Amino acid sequence: MISVIFDLDGTLVDSEPNYYESGRRTLARHGVPDFTWEQHARFIGIGTLETLEILRDRYGIDAPVEQLLAEQNAAYLELARTGTQAFPEMRRFVERLHAEGVPMAVASGSSREAIDAVLAGTGLDTLLTTVVSAEEVPHGKPAPDIFLEAARRLGADPADCVVVEDAAPGAQAAHAAGMACVAIPYVAATADDPAFATAALVFRAGHPEFTAATAHDWLSSLRPSRT
Repeated sequence: MISVIFDLDGTLVDSEPNYYESGRRTLARHGVPDFTWEQHARFIGIGTLETLEILRDRYGIDAPVEQLLAEQNAAYLELARTGTQAFPEMRRFVERLHAEGVPMAVASGSSREAIDAVLAGTGLDTLLTTVVSAEEVPHGKPAPDIFLEAARRLGADPADCVVVEDAAPGAQAAHAAGMACVAIPYVAATADDPAFATAALVFRAGHPEFTAATAHDWLSSLRPSRT
């Protein structure tokens, strides 16, 4: 049987505005007042810790990265608990797979606390009970660790897993894990990124193009040896 592993931010839910705002507030507190959405977009798909390590070095911030992470997580959780929406077609897709008994997991670069807050706030926690945070593996995306751990927890062979992702680092991680990938670029302009060329199915226009029916039909068409 195929198992499906979902990225969270930008894939299941539209949380990127909250990540941008929480990051902007954190950077402003440490002397970087003009961090833009365009700058944030370059880090979509990369874990929060890895992003803060890069930004700390880039802007010469003195505070330790652990402090920056704690500050951003606190700001994000405040926003996430009340202001995160699941993409409607993605919710339909998850509901359909759940009804069919398809094993599913969430594998996210966010903290476990943030993942739990978002899943609970959107009601997806009742459908997606296997969760892996980047905090629980040695290396975040684009390394394959998080997807391999999700497969292990599902009791699935990596070759029998399909990853659903919105960002190039996630598509890279899926490929490195030996898993098929359904790509829904959150930033449609990144659809030509070479990482997405490894995906088995790409919705090049992102979520406006994605439908639960199309994704489900594709999964159903996989050859018998993978079902």
